[in-house]
Amino acid sequence: MFKELTRLKAIVTGDIGCYTLGALPPLSAMDTCVDMGASVSMAHGFELALAGTEHRPVVAVIGDSTFAHSGLSSLISTVYNRCGGTVCVLDNRTTAMTGRQGNPFNGETLQKRPSRELDLEGVVRALGVGDVRTVDPHDARAVRAALKDATGTGELSVLVFRAPCVLLERTRKPAYLVTGACTACGVCPTLGCPAIAKDAETGRASIDPGLCIGCGQCAQYCAFNAIEQPEGGSHE
Repeated sequence: MFKELTRLKAIVTGDIGCYTLGALPPLSAMDTCVDMGASVSMAHGFELALAGTEHRPVVAVIGDSTFAHSGLSSLISTVYNRCGGTVCVLDNRTTAMTGRQGNPFNGETLQKRPSRELDLEGVVRALGVGDVRTVDPHDARAVRAALKDATGTGELSVLVFRAPCVLLERTRKPAYLVTGACTACGVCPTLGCPAIAKDAETGRASIDPGLCIGCGQCAQYCAFNAIEQPEGGSHE
């Protein structure tokens, strides 16, 4: 998702979570970070300050747990003031940054007891947001289309990017590998994946099979079809 925000050249207001690492190279795709919930209120402020001018898309990025904790109140203010912008809620089904405990949107308490799972999209719609969409963050084409469409309307939109944290499921698909078709274009290392390395001399990419979980995002960004799974593996 951060790769697509970079392509959009959006103003990205960040929040507190593991995704805050998106502010660092090679992604460098987060412009602000203050405190929990501030991504939504800062996006609101940018939209108000830039009203009546041509400006880059304003996108807030916030995790599901942080959104439940303090992002909802900021979104209420945004709706109340009839403001635009796009809010991206990264729903990884847990609170990954502080120990993978539950939150109101994944139906589990801090003590790992089953609880009532709040309908994230339903709650957002109930606040008055008309444009609410759920997107698979591992589908690069779907992410690109959703962000381009949502940021182009001028209206307030909320995109829920839902996929379980890799530390939560701990399942792996067959690892991808780089073939001899690699042209050293340098695109795949910009995804920020810890499994992808770049040879300092040749510039060609390589994938560490011990770190690769088989999500397939790198293959989706390779224009030369130089990244593939071994025979028998597939990316859904």
